[in-house]
Amino acid sequence: MSEYRTPPGHQGFHARKLFDQRGAIQWGAVAHIEPGGGGPAGDHTHSDNHIFIVTEGEAQVRLDGEIVTVGRDEALFVDGMTPHSIWNRTGAPVTVVKISTAR
Repeated sequence: MSEYRTPPGHQGFHARKLFDQRGAIQWGAVAHIEPGGGGPAGDHTHSDNHIFIVTEGEAQVRLDGEIVTVGRDEALFVDGMTPHSIWNRTGAPVTVVKISTAR
């Protein structure tokens, strides 16, 4: 569908959209997050929710100031109105499938 790109406010984070809206699913993407990468730089909120599925490595998701660690083959639901960001604080790459759903 699209090429890998770095979203605004992110660093060391390369994502490619997998699909667009399908019912309550708004879109999906796969992201490769380099060590030390992630974003956005400041936590953000928005009208859609996320499901983060880690397929490689370990991601840290900031949720309203708290850190939630999501390991390989684990998933995390994030309410879009909760301030959040996603980071790779390890020394190895992280791959995350992100599915955006309607609230």
